[in-house]
Amino acid sequence: MSLFDDDRPKKVSTHEIGCDISQLSADELDRRVALLEDEIERLKQERARKDAGRAAAESFFKR
Repeated sequence: MSLFDDDRPKKVSTHEIGCDISQLSADELDRRVALLEDEIERLKQERARKDAGRAAAESFFKR
């Protein structure tokens, strides 16, 4: 182990939609479910932010 190993970017756990999951352990499946739930929440928050921006723009231009 090198002194500089801590500077390397950590590999992000990912899940590819449709990938083979038959070989994953129950713990790994739980981690992937949590990862995907976090991503869904992030997507919902971004959608809400964009909807709010659009509503503000529509309100401004309807005056």
